[in-house]
Amino acid sequence: MGLNNLPSSERAHISFFGRRNAGKSSVVNAVTGQKLSIVSDKLGTTTDPVTKAMEILPMGPVVIIDTPGFDDEGELGELRVEKAKQVLNKTDVAVLIIDVSAGMKETDKELISLFKEKEIPYITVYNKCDTLEEVPADNGNTLYVSALTGSGIHELKEKIASFTPDKREKFIVRDLIEEKDLVVLVIPIDESAPKGRIILPQQQTLREVLDTNAVAVCVQDTDLKDYLATGGKKPKMVITDSQAFKLVSDVVPEDIPLTSFSILLARYKGFLIEAVKGVSALKELKEGSCILVAEGCTHHRQCNDIGTVKLPNMIRKFTGKDFIFETVSGREFPDNLSKYDLVLHCGGCMLNDREVQNRMKSAVSQGIPFTNYGITIAYLTGILKRSLELFPELIKLI
Repeated sequence: MGLNNLPSSERAHISFFGRRNAGKSSVVNAVTGQKLSIVSDKLGTTTDPVTKAMEILPMGPVVIIDTPGFDDEGELGELRVEKAKQVLNKTDVAVLIIDVSAGMKETDKELISLFKEKEIPYITVYNKCDTLEEVPADNGNTLYVSALTGSGIHELKEKIASFTPDKREKFIVRDLIEEKDLVVLVIPIDESAPKGRIILPQQQTLREVLDTNAVAVCVQDTDLKDYLATGGKKPKMVITDSQAFKLVSDVVPEDIPLTSFSILLARYKGFLIEAVKGVSALKELKEGSCILVAEGCTHHRQCNDIGTVKLPNMIRKFTGKDFIFETVSGREFPDNLSKYDLVLHCGGCMLNDREVQNRMKSAVSQGIPFTNYGITIAYLTGILKRSLELFPELIKLI
């Protein structure tokens, strides 16, 4: 997969924050070498976060985000500030832009407090240093630049790159297989499958199998039994779409490890442990409990949609109780989760690691169990223990 085709969820998210007219947009344009954001002397020119996926050396593939002024005022201004705060949840590296002539204000200190609270690496950048008679020397993570002349921009890019997370040692499945292993990928093609393509976790898993010089066989759930009956090489493992978990489990022999794309993705995204811990809350829920169903993407819902139809029906059947299900999608996720008794999240393939981990941490810190679709389906169908045999340290959490 070329760098220009890398999905946004796999790119480091670099976000620029600051007060109005500190020069955020000018610095963004200087760093990217493009007129990504509109620049004006008028306060509040950037009214919504501006996002661009691109490749910048020496950082590689990134998402650059220019945010509204954090000191915006009025009713609309407050909404813009809230949008800027939402960006924090997916920010891997924060760049705080300060007008050197104005110096650091309380708003800037508030942003630094938020960076620290959310454990976001940050760089403090004093812009417009061309207006100074003498430019102070850079000090640690404090830099002096001029978006107008380009002074200090190269050093800023180098500093950002030093903070950019390196995903090269993170794997979905590559660390579980070896060269020449046979991996069977079960990919149902039904009404919920996107036309003409396979979903991102399936693409990523397939690529990792091939990168390992292992052998991948892709079959539909309805053809799996016939394929296994051919008597060919024994698979190292079978990985299935969660919705076909029960059917696939009935077909795959017990001596062949079985798991799902969703479980592997939860490990890759960094929330598998909490997802395993959280799923047992289902048996403790009382009649009328409220479950938040959260999805990272927005899509047209089919009549048999997994999040709003299939899973709620499976949960009601398993527990014998009726619950209230509320759904959020895309970038929307409540800060206050006190009304919910469980957060049931999708695989999170369209969210970067930090955003889905922030959602998990938010739930856990508020005492709300957090799990995901794949773990839940395995639990409801009685095969969670089997689906986690590749990770024996997690079985004790069930």
